[in-house]
Amino acid sequence: MSLTDRAIEQIRELIRTGALPPGSKLPPEPELAAQLGLSRNLAREAVKALAVARVLEVRRGDGTYVTSLQPSLLLEGLGGAVELLQGDTVALLDLMEVRRLLEPVATSLAATRITDEQLAEVKRHLDAMRAARDDVEQLNAHDAAFHRAVVAATGNETLLTLLEGISGRTLRARIWRGLVDDQASGRTLAEHEAIFEALSSRDAVLTHAAALMHVNHTEQWLRDHLRNADSLEDGPQVPPVQG
Repeated sequence: MSLTDRAIEQIRELIRTGALPPGSKLPPEPELAAQLGLSRNLAREAVKALAVARVLEVRRGDGTYVTSLQPSLLLEGLGGAVELLQGDTVALLDLMEVRRLLEPVATSLAATRITDEQLAEVKRHLDAMRAARDDVEQLNAHDAAFHRAVVAATGNETLLTLLEGISGRTLRARIWRGLVDDQASGRTLAEHEAIFEALSSRDAVLTHAAALMHVNHTEQWLRDHLRNADSLEDGPQVPPVQG
């Protein structure tokens, strides 16, 4: 472990133990360095690294504060990392595998917790998807909102942030473009309808099965698409679409 890593770990320990709770202000740099037995340069580098990680927030002219430490804040960089992996076939398939492991479980949990108001929100996005079945941009937007509303119903913010991060806006748009071109969007819409119907029944087992079938079909489409693309010199025939 480098000296900077040790300095970062010391500040993290202050946060973990509650000595620096969320929203609290760090001591001035000389005082912090002395408290931790560090040089001012090391203390400064550690603070910079934790600010990049969104653990700390540097407010010009005011000081440095511990953030809220909410999962949505600390994990928000995950989505950006996923977007950078769009050209890596192995990484894309790994991400789909993670989604297959997490999303059906999250969806079945939502079935046991979803309120009538939350169910109505899911239905609004499903209806919008039906109305936009040939519009990739709108399909992509309401597909993402549909799944977000479902997972949000679990009340688990960490799970919601993780699944949103690994879904990938560009990858989702790429898949919808391919489904529309392959005239397979109707089947995928039917899978969303099955998820909604299972949620409406509050049946966790049925909901898990419906979500698993949907993710499996999406993953299989992606595998086939990537396999076909690899066999062509020009690469993928379905370009990523910013949605």
